[in-house]
Amino acid sequence: MSLIVVLVAVLAVVLWGASPVAAKLAVADLPVMAVAVLRTVLGGLAALPVALVMRVPLPATGDQRLLLVLSGFCGFVGFPVLFTIGVGMTSANHASMILASLPIFTGAIAMTWDAKRPRPLWWIGCAVALAGEVVLISSRETGTANAASLTGDLIVLASNGFASLGYVAGARLQRQGYPSTGTTFWGVVIFAVLLAPTLPFVLGGVDLDMVPFDAWVAVAYLAIGVTIVGYIMWYWALGKGGIERIGLIQFLQPVSGVILALFLLGERFTLIFVLASVLVLFGVWLAIRAK
Repeated sequence: MSLIVVLVAVLAVVLWGASPVAAKLAVADLPVMAVAVLRTVLGGLAALPVALVMRVPLPATGDQRLLLVLSGFCGFVGFPVLFTIGVGMTSANHASMILASLPIFTGAIAMTWDAKRPRPLWWIGCAVALAGEVVLISSRETGTANAASLTGDLIVLASNGFASLGYVAGARLQRQGYPSTGTTFWGVVIFAVLLAPTLPFVLGGVDLDMVPFDAWVAVAYLAIGVTIVGYIMWYWALGKGGIERIGLIQFLQPVSGVILALFLLGERFTLIFVLASVLVLFGVWLAIRAK
């Protein structure tokens, strides 16, 4: 696996690591469903002209079209809706660390799809990381403005299933020779068109002139940095480096998220949070050793 593939995957993970903080900032001033829909609709508006100028092809076969629809629905509807709802009910720190379990979902779905059997050390690493997730979700931070909730944590965890299935479908498209730009651009365009009619309902009663600038910056980051740039790089890296191996890099996603949560949201680190984080990161180290 080449260094450039790893670097591209790491950069995508860093971009995604900031998404819980961006979502938390956005939902502070906009309805949760508005943020979830806007990130896809705005991403589609940005992607369409670029796709046309670059002459990015549509999938050529029926199988590729089905994979594109599956990838697009999971990545641009199922995941953002559940994730944004969950973030609105929990802390950015918790959401960041819960997203660290994405490689477990991704690897499990990919290996089930391909009828592969992982090595024992992979299972051990995943078990340790999941134990960290259990410790994290079981902990509660009370008396803070950004307190975590069990319901919010579980909704964020459920969103992982959609994200991972979308990753696997997108990676399979890449392996079949379809470009990652097409998976991202046309996937988000299709579902932006389908979601656009819901904007008057999800934004109903919102005085857009009163929404602060930083909330719009957060939505723009989710739409462009996360939805467009991050997905292009991630699908490309998954297709080139292998889902099981590259997917493990996503265990490192919380690093940028927890740092930004500290400085931008003032979310403190508790002893339980640190313990859970150590378990998760140690688990990824074990799983990576299993290759």
